[in-house]
Amino acid sequence: MACLGYTCIGTNDFDHALGFYDPFFAAMGGKRLMPTPNGILYALETGAAIMVVRPYDGERATPGNGTMLAFRVAERREVAALHALALSLGGSCAGAPGPRAEWGEFAYLRDLDGNKLAIFHRPQKAA
Repeated sequence: MACLGYTCIGTNDFDHALGFYDPFFAAMGGKRLMPTPNGILYALETGAAIMVVRPYDGERATPGNGTMLAFRVAERREVAALHALALSLGGSCAGAPGPRAEWGEFAYLRDLDGNKLAIFHRPQKAA
């Protein structure tokens, strides 16, 4: 059995990106775990770790078309709160907080480098 261990988010302005991700991940209970040769690894309370990195090949970081990291939160109110925090940190809206059919509450944004992020709350189904 396998599970996702970590994922990477590329940046072209490392210090600027950390100014975005330090408070964004802290608001989700995350913290810096350790430095790496090209970045910083963050640990969230649950799930995979996330590394903010300068591309290892030395080329410019670009957001992937169709690539998105989605963060599940425990409370519905956190969706709008984290979306607002990301916008206040310089991120841009890629979909306002709100219900998405029967899937739950979602919000979409882009970080300072254009990487797409989602925040969502999906209520637990009664057994």
